[in-house]
Amino acid sequence: MERELAIEVKDLHISYQVLKSYSVKQNLLKLKKAEVQVVDAVRGISFDVEKGEIFGIVGQNGCGKSTTLNAIAGIFSPDQGTIDLHGNSVSLLSIGVGFQKKLTGRENILLSGMLLGFTEEQVMDKMDEIIEFSELGSFIDLPVKTYSSGMYSKLAFSITAILETDIMLVDEVLSVGDKRFRKKSRRKMKNLIQNSGRTVVLVSHNNDLILEMCNRCLWMDQGQVRMMGDTKEVLEAYDEFMA
Repeated sequence: MERELAIEVKDLHISYQVLKSYSVKQNLLKLKKAEVQVVDAVRGISFDVEKGEIFGIVGQNGCGKSTTLNAIAGIFSPDQGTIDLHGNSVSLLSIGVGFQKKLTGRENILLSGMLLGFTEEQVMDKMDEIIEFSELGSFIDLPVKTYSSGMYSKLAFSITAILETDIMLVDEVLSVGDKRFRKKSRRKMKNLIQNSGRTVVLVSHNNDLILEMCNRCLWMDQGQVRMMGDTKEVLEAYDEFMA
């Protein structure tokens, strides 16, 4: 039977520029120009994800995992290569991405939903359900800048779980928050996928979570594909490498 793909990434390259540190005094006096360093964050990776699959990505900090998710979400533009979502809608769950800190949780639900392509009416219809799932109570009407990382992740997951896009990109969000909510989030994600064929790409340093949720896994190392295949086999090789 022919595989139905939700995501196709081919020969993806992404680089960005960073300024090397130099003193304010040197800057004001214009004694020298700031040195620019080019970082090759992603270097020619290719992979695909089937519709309805939970696909894991592991690797050390700085290996390009989050950069790859941001590119799939359309936040970063590739320098080279292609990303084909086959017409699917996509949402990204990542701490520090997507919320306006001065707005309340309720206002951010509306803003986030409309940025995902839903109408104001559609978001308002789901508002109470999102708030109830988030368990934020009266905090929902306080500015997001007052939230803890756990509260932030609860709101982010609740918005994406209730406002269902075809593809969900999850960057460490399921590893944040209290233990009970993490279990609740995992159950919700499994239910979403089983019932609707939703596709998930999950980035995490929690190998137990990757092993539990994902059938296939990609190990990234210094912006490249080090290994890809059965989750258990990939994680065993990754653990051996890290040891």
